[in-house]
Amino acid sequence: MKLNPPRKLSELAAITGASVIGDPDALVIGINEIHRVEIGDLTFVDHPKYYEKALNSDATFVLINKEVTPPTGKSLLFSDDPFRDYVFLTRKFMPFVPSSSSIHPDAFIGEGTVVQPNVSIGPGVRIGRDCIIHSGVVIYDHTFIGDRVVIHANTVLGADAFYFKRRPDHYDKMHSCGRVVIHDDVEIGALCTIDRGVSSDTVIGSGTKLDNQVHVGHDTVIGSNCLFAAQVGIAGCVNIEDEVIFWGQVGCQKDLTVGKGAVVLGQSGVTKSIAGGQTYFGTPAKPAREKLKEIALTGRLHELFPSAT
Repeated sequence: MKLNPPRKLSELAAITGASVIGDPDALVIGINEIHRVEIGDLTFVDHPKYYEKALNSDATFVLINKEVTPPTGKSLLFSDDPFRDYVFLTRKFMPFVPSSSSIHPDAFIGEGTVVQPNVSIGPGVRIGRDCIIHSGVVIYDHTFIGDRVVIHANTVLGADAFYFKRRPDHYDKMHSCGRVVIHDDVEIGALCTIDRGVSSDTVIGSGTKLDNQVHVGHDTVIGSNCLFAAQVGIAGCVNIEDEVIFWGQVGCQKDLTVGKGAVVLGQSGVTKSIAGGQTYFGTPAKPAREKLKEIALTGRLHELFPSAT
């Protein structure tokens, strides 16, 4: 999320009670979770395993629970609980806005777009031209939808990210303040769920088609002309390049990349990044020919080890 206007680091320190290590007058342009951070952003880190990643990221500012010397060009906010303070800041600068009508007066709907009965459209939503939004669709605040998009019944765009911090006796929820961005000529089936980004965008590229009951996790970026069959589940922070096909019930682990033109056969599990231009099968997903050979050999184990049967 971007701060409009940008804020001095000292102001954010005063709001949270954190202390500044570095330049208190430096301007914070945005607040972003580590996976999508940009220059000028404030991010957070609260575990030693990720200190180096955060400190060496593109973030100009890091909310951290260790007093260290900031890298060149960066400043820090020292806090006893960076997760708590990060959530507090995002809630302050992107608060929940309730709606008293099914279509918020602040929403924009383009010429030629048809909105069927019982659709909920939140504040700040932008919908382009010649779209069809079927009954029961829920479009959360600040979602962006391009032209000629079709969204089938009871799909939900922009629900919160599934992102929690485990405490000794409960879970603390990360406040989701990103968006869902749907580009032109996308079709989304019935009962799909596309979560908003934690602090950036979840993106569906132009021409991509989703079957029914597809789930897309927070901050995932899907390219153009992809095809996802029913019951595909994609975790958060996945980068899926153009022209990828996931057949039915494919599951995809978080924080990985699927290369351009990859095809993943039904009921496979993508557990690590895979290259484009190949067909994959199985869990963990492997090139299909290789995996099918493994299955064939497994079926002959009784011939190789007759004493074990």
